[in-house]
Amino acid sequence: MAQTKESESRKLLGRLRDTLAEDGAGQERLDRITSLIADSMRTEVCSIYLFRDHETLELCATEGLNREAVHQTRMRVGEGLVGAVAKKKQTINTADAPSSKGFRYMPETGEEIYSSFLGLPIQRLGDTLGVLVVQSKEARLFSGDEVYALEVVAMVLAEMTELGAFVGEESALGALHQNPILVRGTIGQEGVAEGHVYLHEPRVVVTNPVADDPEVELERLRDAVKALRISVDDMLSDVDTKEKDQREVLEAYRMFAHSRSWMKRMEADIDRGLSAEAAVEKEQSLARARMANVPDAYLRERLHDLDDLSNKLLRLLTGQGSNTGAEMPDDPVLVARNIGPGELLEYGKSLRGIVLEQGSVGSHAAIVARALAIPLVIHASKITTEALNGDAILVDGEQGVVHLRPEDSVASAFRDKIAMQTEASKAYTDLVGKDAVTPCGKTITLNMNAGLMADLPSLSSSGAEGVGLFRTELQFLIRNSVPKRGELATLYGRVMDAAQGKRVVFRTLDIGSDKVLPYMKPQDEPNPAMGWRAIRVGLDKRGVMRMQLQALIRGCAGRPLTIMFPFVAQFEEYRAARMMVDAELANEKRLGHVLPSSIEVGAMLETPSLAFAPDQFFKETDFISIGGNDLKQFFFAADRENERVRRRYDTLNVSFLSFIRQIVDRCEAHGTPVSFCGEDAGRPLEAVCFAAMGLKSLSMRPASIGPIKHILRQVNLDAIAELISSAAARGEQSVRKDVATYLADQGIKT
Repeated sequence: MAQTKESESRKLLGRLRDTLAEDGAGQERLDRITSLIADSMRTEVCSIYLFRDHETLELCATEGLNREAVHQTRMRVGEGLVGAVAKKKQTINTADAPSSKGFRYMPETGEEIYSSFLGLPIQRLGDTLGVLVVQSKEARLFSGDEVYALEVVAMVLAEMTELGAFVGEESALGALHQNPILVRGTIGQEGVAEGHVYLHEPRVVVTNPVADDPEVELERLRDAVKALRISVDDMLSDVDTKEKDQREVLEAYRMFAHSRSWMKRMEADIDRGLSAEAAVEKEQSLARARMANVPDAYLRERLHDLDDLSNKLLRLLTGQGSNTGAEMPDDPVLVARNIGPGELLEYGKSLRGIVLEQGSVGSHAAIVARALAIPLVIHASKITTEALNGDAILVDGEQGVVHLRPEDSVASAFRDKIAMQTEASKAYTDLVGKDAVTPCGKTITLNMNAGLMADLPSLSSSGAEGVGLFRTELQFLIRNSVPKRGELATLYGRVMDAAQGKRVVFRTLDIGSDKVLPYMKPQDEPNPAMGWRAIRVGLDKRGVMRMQLQALIRGCAGRPLTIMFPFVAQFEEYRAARMMVDAELANEKRLGHVLPSSIEVGAMLETPSLAFAPDQFFKETDFISIGGNDLKQFFFAADRENERVRRRYDTLNVSFLSFIRQIVDRCEAHGTPVSFCGEDAGRPLEAVCFAAMGLKSLSMRPASIGPIKHILRQVNLDAIAELISSAAARGEQSVRKDVATYLADQGIKT
């Protein structure tokens, strides 16, 4: 019986293919398709709804409903059963549609006499293009085989919709991919860039969704999977044995490439009538739909691996090549839905900019982009749908804005902005060997943040006096298993070699929240930013903490060592971590290993609670680094991933600056060195105000050191401190405008 159903499915697809091959305008094709689907499914009604815009569905063709309703009936996403299918991207199968929750009566269609309803999203790779519906008077649920058959048809319709098969010359549907587009996103990494689009996952055009001969398609699939496995093996063999990070990423691809369940599902799809390409894409679309609904970061990363592998397989089947024929331009701006850290590292510093539809300010990709100093905009909605390979693109990482195919006037103004920054950067070169000494006689130490070996050359070229923060978690995030102690010791040694005697502050593993290790059991936490993360993980998983401390001690090879613990919320956490350091030093001495010539152990102050720790904490810690990104979000109770609230609160809020002053005062009272580390330290107005609050050390991205040094050498910090005090006395909310006005009056450009 099952075989009969499968044959009917193939028969329907064959009829659909023949219909699509016939000449005719888009409307004629849609009308013929609804007629044949209704006939094949033995239903009185078949209707196709397509998106007119991002929020509106339009009835574009029907068999069984009132024909006069075509192009007249519209509904918002979420409205009625059809709108619910579009919103949830899920099938609705009901025997009693009029009584179903959300049912909307549309008198112009005459559909109230039909009881059964089966609606499916017409979607391709996560993008919903419309809704396919069949209805009948008989009150019944559609069978699993019937649902499957319609799913396959909906997928073919999605392919044809994207290829423009249903777009007539007078239709308002469909994107032209020609007009200038402004996309507003979120700042992931500051900086500006001009270039041309290079799609990380270029669309593979599947022109033959229906199989002529299932046996031929099965053979094509098996040959392509075999070639895919060989290519993954070849990539693994080509990777240098020292490049453990890349090897771990490719090992994950190998695991998925050999997945038997994945292969069986695609073979079953071909049996139902799909071509090899369509079978791969059907499973990829289902995986993307799951990915969109998975809250767990670990599972999303794993589904992303499968998604990437599906793209490679599609390119093998279609013969469109790894880049669908597009050469990487000389000035590439990478555009993608999302990207893993390993993949981004493979591109390296060749990229001018990065634009992602997904991601977060603390995602793996954002961390790597910051380490490589590449401008990044995230949450750029629909950018992969709108952009084509080779399109001109402008990335403004300082405003979180992307200009796709910009008009000449916009491009000209943008180039002027880049030219001004380039000209200014030349002036900063002369400051490399000079100190950041203010006119009022205060010296501010400027350090750089880092996380990869690729960052270290910036230590000398930027004029940084040391590394104020080395993010050790990157080496854990880009692997699929815990790195070995010896590998880490070698890396830490190479970092210190590259620093050439300058101080490097190694922050211990800062994971959890939005930084989830691929091999760590995911934690279902309602608020991960305030959950099991950073030092809390280290103190609970002592084996990992001990291994990293041992690697740091051995990597320094007798040189001075500086260790900093992240996200310390109370004195006891720091004390417990410090005791672990002392225990490992004693153990290393007992084993006869070389100990550091000196050691400093500090804490990141990222929670307001630590600012009120007992005096003993400030006496015992060797130094404190204010972690501005986290401290600000907890101070204002505003999640920095939440666009609705994070922009409401200003770093130069008088209350926040007063809090910084209190921390500095407590540290000074006990002789504890204190610095500010974070993105805000690299912004001119913020840096000036932090220094005016008494901070004598700032740590930032390398590119910011020149501009910050330039402005500090011109500013009287005593005057800024007085200005802040006056604003507080007047009850001002923020000093941003006052400080900007003062600097402008002094002729100081920011």
